[in-house]
Amino acid sequence: MAKIVCVLYDDPVTGYPKTYARDDLPAIECYPDGQSLPTPRGIDFAPGALLGSVSGELGLRRYLESNGHQLVVTSSKDGENSVLDRELSDAEIVISQPFWPAYMTAERIKRAKKLKMIVTAGIGSDHTDLQAAMAHGITVAEVTYCNSNSVAEHVMMTTLALVRNYLPSYQWVLKGGWNIADCVSRSYDLEGMHVGTVAAGRIGLRVLRLMKPFGTHLHYLDRHRLPASVEKELNLTHHASLESLAKVCDVVTLNCPLHPETEHMINADSLKHFKRGAYLINTARGKLCDRDAVAAALESGQLAGYGGDVWFPQPAPADHPWRRMPHHGMTPHISGTSLSAQARYAAGTREILECYFENRPIRDAYLIVQGGRLAGVGAHSYSAGNATGGSEEAARFNQSA
Repeated sequence: MAKIVCVLYDDPVTGYPKTYARDDLPAIECYPDGQSLPTPRGIDFAPGALLGSVSGELGLRRYLESNGHQLVVTSSKDGENSVLDRELSDAEIVISQPFWPAYMTAERIKRAKKLKMIVTAGIGSDHTDLQAAMAHGITVAEVTYCNSNSVAEHVMMTTLALVRNYLPSYQWVLKGGWNIADCVSRSYDLEGMHVGTVAAGRIGLRVLRLMKPFGTHLHYLDRHRLPASVEKELNLTHHASLESLAKVCDVVTLNCPLHPETEHMINADSLKHFKRGAYLINTARGKLCDRDAVAAALESGQLAGYGGDVWFPQPAPADHPWRRMPHHGMTPHISGTSLSAQARYAAGTREILECYFENRPIRDAYLIVQGGRLAGVGAHSYSAGNATGGSEEAARFNQSA
């Protein structure tokens, strides 16, 4: 019997849903690059249900318990008395989501003597100390591509909301006003703007494709250059440095993984190269940006807007400056956990667990670390190291919220 500890976000404050706005989900045959959707032997949930919160349990309980395993589901993950820390000593598998990450630090990994696998129900394994996982022979896996398009749609929504000044305009309606001049004094057209993505992987490339019909000029920065046919199709300009891209772009969107080399790539110095009045969109990871430098750039007007849904740590403390800085379009980390995405990442988590317990290979597209080294997609996207430093600050959220 194995113990699986699953860390999920809390249920809605109004209680777990009894009904939903829609009765079904659109059928998707495969991802844009041809990769198949998750292929578990079975699922025990209705697609479109809320699976990412505690009561949803990622639809895993029946499968795991029917096979003799123990499933512990909790939202308590931070601080010395957290359920995660109490259950960690004999856990074989830890599952969490990027939206409510169980920060698997070197210290936690050292205490988890029976730990064999860490799974991200979603995309992004930077909440795990990958170096420590390699040193202890722990497999790290994530459900690659399950919510890439979901995040790309959020980038589009946030970009338009900031450029068109949607959020302040909506607030005037709630106040009972009709303040057109106030609404449009910061409103522009996206058409004709230069838009650049930092990284043009699954999410970044999808953003570029969604931007093209708006009549924008498209740019990208990536160490892996896209095929010439794609550059021609989208009329892309490739850049070899962030400085080169930032100097010409009106909108910069971050779509790269977090690892030691990308941590705080947006800082006081790099922001000096941005066009005055540029918009910065970050749905990748909060720690890509220096928190205070972003807030200062909005205060000074160097940035016209900052939007995204990623913070560091997560959940963000109540006094996090991004909650109160001007001209922002922040949300909690929701971009990749739409009900549509949840159906895919829950099924992908089930597929990973089935492979693990049946001693079948986990598909390379899901592997980050295996056998003491970076593996599968992890060898392409990550580097050895640790990006979890400072995560203990998350404990402040429960004390000050």
